[in-house]
Amino acid sequence: MKKLKKLGKKLNPYIRSKYAVTLLAFLVWMTFFDENSFISTIKNQLKLAEMENERDHYLKEISESTADLKLLQNNKELLEKFAREKYLMKKDNEDIFVFSVED
Repeated sequence: MKKLKKLGKKLNPYIRSKYAVTLLAFLVWMTFFDENSFISTIKNQLKLAEMENERDHYLKEISESTADLKLLQNNKELLEKFAREKYLMKKDNEDIFVFSVED
């Protein structure tokens, strides 16, 4: 007990006050232990930014696909070309040769 009193006397009076100790305990709790800690908040903000980038990417893909769909609905030749290239469709009297590049 005497050692604690000596230590308490050596410490700065600001550190010994109950308000400083309470504030320190609060900051430690909010930094590491709370469900909404500072660390988890930063992680969530980074994840949100990543998800917003993904959303922008998918919105761009949707707009491109919509434009392609409009073109395919209006042009039969383009629709036939698309079906041949993407889905390997062919006419009855044709043969298809698929070349793939191996790394």
